[in-house]
Amino acid sequence: MKPLLIRNGRVVDPASGLDARRDVLIEEGRIAAVDKTIERADLQVFEATNLIVAPGFLDMHVHLREPGQEGAETIESGTRAAAAGGFTAVAAMPNTQPVNDTPLVTRALLAQATQGNGVRVYPIGAVTKGSQGEELAEIESLRAAGAVALSDDGRPIANSRILRRALEYAAALNMVVIDHCEEQQLSEGGVMHEGEWSLRLGLRGLPALAEQLPVLRNAVTAALTGGRMHIAHLSTRGALEAVRSAKREGVPITCEVTPHHFSLTDEACRDYDTRTKMNPPLRTPDDVAALLEGLADGTVDAIATDHAPHTATEKQTDFESAPFGIIGLETALGLALEKLYHTGKISLLRLVALFSTNPARLLGVEGGQLKIGAPADLTLFDLERAWTYRTEEGFSKSRNSPFDGRRFRGGPVATLVSGALIFRR
Repeated sequence: MKPLLIRNGRVVDPASGLDARRDVLIEEGRIAAVDKTIERADLQVFEATNLIVAPGFLDMHVHLREPGQEGAETIESGTRAAAAGGFTAVAAMPNTQPVNDTPLVTRALLAQATQGNGVRVYPIGAVTKGSQGEELAEIESLRAAGAVALSDDGRPIANSRILRRALEYAAALNMVVIDHCEEQQLSEGGVMHEGEWSLRLGLRGLPALAEQLPVLRNAVTAALTGGRMHIAHLSTRGALEAVRSAKREGVPITCEVTPHHFSLTDEACRDYDTRTKMNPPLRTPDDVAALLEGLADGTVDAIATDHAPHTATEKQTDFESAPFGIIGLETALGLALEKLYHTGKISLLRLVALFSTNPARLLGVEGGQLKIGAPADLTLFDLERAWTYRTEEGFSKSRNSPFDGRRFRGGPVATLVSGALIFRR
């Protein structure tokens, strides 16, 4: 295979602080050179004029549904959607059927991923057996089989003793524990954010306090154990302030925010559209403002989609009965550009760090930088291209997105993994 030259793109690499017009040379699947001008006769050339060239995006919170729920998504369809969204890698949550709580399931997932389209799949192992919250899973064996992190996502780690032990084991194995923070005694029966709109709509609410309390507990436990604690899909001002305060005290705690949580408010539920039902729920304008502040000031470490496919049958019911969750891989970059970059809230370096450099660092995997010898995983995107997202034209098997028909300014153009072009718009 000929070496590939990505020519004349605007290279944005947060790890080195580079934001400049450069050529990028790829040989044998790795970065061979990054320079102002690279001239060789034996090259394939990808003309990247007017495009941003970034280290490959990694979505650290994705539900691929396989094994067990292939009607909603498969590894193959989910990774195609990821590639179309500019993601070169995804981390797969363990709430499959069976739950990824044993090395056997982890290895099977990795084996299936090799049959896909090239997007890297990083398994996340369950914290507890069956994600039931009662007994720790085989953490060391999961790590040895290829799990990069631990989570019972979809369910919170309610038992504080279990959380403490998980953080201690994870610290010894240099793994991060990811928690869905929800105090279920407060949130039980809730279907949307508790506030003005839940009252107007006559729907039972999920209070912000139900997220904030577990975050406070997790911060204290991380401080005690020294284990790395990551807060999944953070959505409230109170929880963000708890993370910010803990970070100031040197606690090893990090967090992610989803594009839907920094783009929509609970008012979006006013038509009882089940595509706006998710957990955590869409919150208030004040919470959205807080998330945007946290993305800008460094409190938030990563943007992750919480891509949660559901079949049309599952979602085509009343709001209270419908499952939580939306798809998000193909709209994530467009929303981030719209709400963060084009508004001047963050720089391109910061945006790429949130999508690429930081997630790779948090999970301890290769990627997230364009240094010589690094894997040639690249995301190329256009800042200005106008396009419309239509779910029926998407690559996911599911259609449960509140952004169907939305116009975007800027989005992904090409995705490369190990120097191979796996998606081009």
